[in-house]
This record gives sequence, C-alpha cells and structure tokens, in this order.
Amino acid sequence: MRRFFSFPNPVNDAAARSVAIGVISMSVLAFFTGWNWLLVLLTYGFFARVLAGPKISPLGQFAVRISGPRLKKWEKFVPGPPKRFAQGIGLAFMVAVDIVTWTSGFGVAKWILLPLVGAASLEGFLGYCVGCAVFAQLMKTGIIPESVCVECSNLSARFEKLSQEAKPSLS
Repeated sequence: MRRFFSFPNPVNDAAARSVAIGVISMSVLAFFTGWNWLLVLLTYGFFARVLAGPKISPLGQFAVRISGPRLKKWEKFVPGPPKRFAQGIGLAFMVAVDIVTWTSGFGVAKWILLPLVGAASLEGFLGYCVGCAVFAQLMKTGIIPESVCVECSNLSARFEKLSQEAKPSLS
C-alpha cells in the first residue's frame, strides 16, 4: 500500500512538462468555454498525482507512457519531492477554484485559473517549475527539512554534475 502512494523519484522532466501542457490546455478551454465540468478533471488530476504520482492520473499516465518518452529534447531526470510539492500547489489552486465556483459561480472563479496557467506555462514551455523554486526556498529557510529531499539540499553536487555534463568530451 505504501508503494502505491509513493511519488516517483527521480521524475522525467519531459513527462512533468507534458502534464503541465495538459493542465494549460484544460484550464484555457474551461476559461474560454465556461465548461466548468473540466474543473472536476483538473482537481482529480492534481489530487491523484499528489496522492500516488502518475499511477491513477489519466494525464499522468499519458505523460509517462506516451508524450514524455517522445520528447527526447526535454528528457532529464529531476528530484521527485519538489514536483510532488508543485502538484500540491496546483491542487490548492483547484480547490480554491472549486470553492469559489460553488459559492460565487465560475464567472468569478475562472480568474483563479490564470496564475495556475501562468505557472504551468513556465513549466510546460520553459522547463521552469515555480513550485520547485518555492520548495527550494522553503528548504533553504529550514521549513522543509533536508531529509525530505537530500539531493535537493546538496546543490553544489548538482551544479558540479551539470557542469561536468556540459563540458565537451575529449574522447
């Protein structure tokens, strides 16, 4: 049971970016069409990915099995805990959208989707994870302990690894 509720670590960044593009697509479609039934899919997707990674998320499964492996240019493996945290932020936004939709209508709530679309756009198109940046700051201040993501806390080793990968091979 514990394995079922685990989150992948590391995460293929191409799959994460694919999920972000799916979130953008559904959010923009809901925003412009008023199809607030898409909110159920978005909320469920974030909840499922926070709970168990891509295992029970249709969008996560699509990203891991179909789109992610085909995006070789974006493929790199990144730590999982910050990505799970980012999914949690997305879930918080979707719960806010749902509550405002129930209390004030979707015409008001849809505006809460814009920051979500902005963050997902940075992730999907540029590979910049806002949730991961927040996670890093929370680790830096000690709010999130280093034990949550040992790889995240050892930034000097990550930068050294990246600089080694960037150097041209002499062979």
